[in-house]
Amino acid sequence: MGLRKKKNFATKHGPRIKLDRAIENEIAKRIKEKELSCADAFEIAEKLRVSSGEVGISADLLGVKIIKCQLGLFGYKAGKKILKSQNNTTQDLTHAIENALVDGKLPCENAWSIASRLNVQRLTVSRAGEEMGLKIKSCQLGAF
Repeated sequence: MGLRKKKNFATKHGPRIKLDRAIENEIAKRIKEKELSCADAFEIAEKLRVSSGEVGISADLLGVKIIKCQLGLFGYKAGKKILKSQNNTTQDLTHAIENALVDGKLPCENAWSIASRLNVQRLTVSRAGEEMGLKIKSCQLGAF
């Protein structure tokens, strides 16, 4: 087997998108092996008072891969995602997820809001969505 060619995520943004130097500097301080964790990306956004999407775009432009999704969906070495069914979803969580769906899918941002509102871990919301047969869409960093 040959080496897989890595995707050039910068191309999805087009030629007019320019790299933000402040974000670039913060990413450079935190990356390891051209990888940046989801948590670090959100810390950068908060520190610089920019959107998480701007950090995601900068990561793409720098060829930096986002790893360790806080919803457990991607970026873990042992496998693509770390979600394991727990079958202990509460009715409150189920209803919150159902009410947050957009076109039958749960936006990442809505999953985070539910976790905050119900005071549960983000992984708990993601697992519940998985158990309900739902897909999470629209990563706030633009990873999916």
